[in-house]
Amino acid sequence: MKILISGATGFIGANLVTYLKDNLPDVEFSFLTRKKSGRPGEILWTELSQKSLDGIDAVVHLAGLAHDTKNTLDESAYYQVNFELTKLLYDYYQQSSAMKFIYISSVKAVADKVEGILKEDVPPLPATAYGKSKLKAEVYITQLSPGVAGKTYYILRPCMVHGPGNKGNLNLLYKFATKGLPYPLGAFDNSRSFLSIENFCFICKQLLTRDVQEGVYNLSDDEPLSTKELFSIISDVAGTRARILDIPKSLVATLAKAGDFFKLPLNSERLQKLTENYVVSNAKVKSALGIGALPVTARQGIARTISSFSQN
Repeated sequence: MKILISGATGFIGANLVTYLKDNLPDVEFSFLTRKKSGRPGEILWTELSQKSLDGIDAVVHLAGLAHDTKNTLDESAYYQVNFELTKLLYDYYQQSSAMKFIYISSVKAVADKVEGILKEDVPPLPATAYGKSKLKAEVYITQLSPGVAGKTYYILRPCMVHGPGNKGNLNLLYKFATKGLPYPLGAFDNSRSFLSIENFCFICKQLLTRDVQEGVYNLSDDEPLSTKELFSIISDVAGTRARILDIPKSLVATLAKAGDFFKLPLNSERLQKLTENYVVSNAKVKSALGIGALPVTARQGIARTISSFSQN
């Protein structure tokens, strides 16, 4: 199998390339990149129009501009990278001999806040330029689906992906646990979905190697976790005692507002991220693959990620 992949140097892309090399015999890669590093098979984005994609079996599009939590980027930057590059690559895919196109979108293309459980049939209402640019790329793919017999597209919407080498939003909890600090938000009950890098790679391999119905799929681990559960898992792996304080919510909110003013670790934005609900259903993709469960449980995935923190 010959695969053209963009974004191969990022956390997800690097793990996916390694996983596919380990699990697909004789797989070959071509890499779309902004700047060549000397790795075999590299193609500059600016060279794409002069390159033939004949001989490529599948395209995996990971490259994109990530969500800017500090709001320092202009909205046009998101559309230029997340939409225009996707449009460019999908246009060439339609003209190529490749038969599968996998686009890595995001749950943020649908919703920044979730009431209940996020499924694929929820009407998209992204709130940020990041989410809107991802959704625009999705719409372009679905509306211009080739309609050629055998050609297939997959739009994947992962929630927060984690794994060895990528701390993500788990870093603050890890610092609390390893320093022996108590978790002060025990009064909050929430539920969040995560996605281990192992499960992400497993799903991509299945889509690349099997005849699976095309379409849009949410990606998450099988079971959501509360932030309190996360803290307990992290403490267990780190070898510390999990101390959880049930401070009244009103007092925590006041402390978070003070954190906004004094630039403390706990502020209003971080409080929201640690205590909000964001549950994502993966039922559709499991049904399409004909499986009852993903290879790695949510707890196993978190534990593996945290173990990598301590090793580093």
